Amino acid sequence: MEITTINTELVAKMFLAGAKNLDAKKEWINELNVFPVPDGDTGTNMSMTISAAKREVQLMDSKATVAEVSKTAAGALLRGARGNSGVILSLLFRGFSKSLVGKAEASAADLVDAMDAGVKAAYKAVMKPTEGTILTVARVAHEEGAKALTAESTETGIWQTMIDGAKKALAETPELLPVLKKAGVVDAGGAGLVYVMEGMQQVFQGGAIMELQEES
Repeated sequence: MEITTINTELVAKMFLAGAKNLDAKKEWINELNVFPVPDGDTGTNMSMTISAAKREVQLMDSKATVAEVSKTAAGALLRGARGNSGVILSLLFRGFSKSLVGKAEASAADLVDAMDAGVKAAYKAVMKPTEGTILTVARVAHEEGAKALTAESTETGIWQTMIDGAKKALAETPELLPVLKKAGVVDAGGAGLVYVMEGMQQVFQGGAIMELQEES
């Protein structure tokens, strides 16, 4: 059963599911890591970054608002950021959380606006943004969501549209970065972002909620 109202509880579960999905794929992401330095730790760094926020979200009061949960996660991500992709992931969430200030719940339009804010924050913070990276994946995700958004759009549907956009951009990263094409891989940071978004979508669709409730 799909869930269409994004309240505080759902935001927390979405974040935890995104963190869990990224952690499960971190070794594979490490194998993709050839840019900017082929040190094989992008998956580990991104997982460590989001895990720092996961702990703080789990400790939050159930009466917190959507904005408060998002702000707590973003702050913890920034403090625990590891590596270039971890820092960019934290900046995406920082912009995302700022867009949700004052909101008790979030709509499909709010999600698109929040992604836009996250993308702008990340691009602004990087001195020389490189296309073909996590930045491109996030930007295209937002662009596809914005194009598809209508008054009838559901939160689940628009998030899936943004995931589809992210996957499309990820598949095209080797065409933008020769080093990726030479190695025959897609961008590691971009792949990490896709896995976070897919983990969140599992909660939207009701697939990860019980599992997360049972975690200690």
